[in-house]
Amino acid sequence: MSSAVRVIGLAKHYGKGEALIRAVDDVDLEVASGESVVVAGPSGCGKSTLLQLMGGLDLPTSGEVWVGDRRIDRTSERTRARLRRDHVGFVFQDFHLMEELTAVENVELPALLAGRPSRQARRTATALLDEVGLGDRERHRPAELSGGQKQRVAIARALVNSPTVLLADEPTGNLDSAATTEVLRLFDRLRADGQTLVVVTHDQRTAATADRMVSMRDGVLVDDIALPSSTTSAVEILSAGGRE
Repeated sequence: MSSAVRVIGLAKHYGKGEALIRAVDDVDLEVASGESVVVAGPSGCGKSTLLQLMGGLDLPTSGEVWVGDRRIDRTSERTRARLRRDHVGFVFQDFHLMEELTAVENVELPALLAGRPSRQARRTATALLDEVGLGDRERHRPAELSGGQKQRVAIARALVNSPTVLLADEPTGNLDSAATTEVLRLFDRLRADGQTLVVVTHDQRTAATADRMVSMRDGVLVDDIALPSSTTSAVEILSAGGRE
């Protein structure tokens, strides 16, 4: 199976001498196409930095970053921006929706920026909102949506250009239990459909919905385990009492 994203000897350091911070330190990680991987660990261990490096939002101090067969750490910012637009979908903890746009306008925006015809972009955005269960909210602005609905809009937006890999940074971190259930149910479905997923989290409920879990501590990978194929679904996890 081909890899969707991989990093080799990846490092991101800040400062010098005694003030040196090794946010990510000599990390090797490969995510196969269609695989769902959770990066777990305590706050401040380097998870988010790793995700930003994998998606080309930041450049490493050393090491290599590959998306598919393209090495991106030596490319220009313009090239990385184009690659992010066309091949990498990002989902952030704080949604990053444009408040003045409706749900469907938020979702279609990356497709329009990629040069797709407006009618095609709107059809795709509408279909994605239907898929995430928000077909009846497409004309609502973010202020009119719940936290779980906002995150599902953000996920639909991240999928609008059919990305090679979907990267999610603490996607349930700001959500209550009911909204978390909504988002984890959607990740379950994306996983079953074969979407490549890399999800950063410190929440064990989210971690339990992946094919594989890697753990970080102090900037390094300390564990890499395959999860059972019979892993309990997100809804069952929450129903079992794992609520915040």
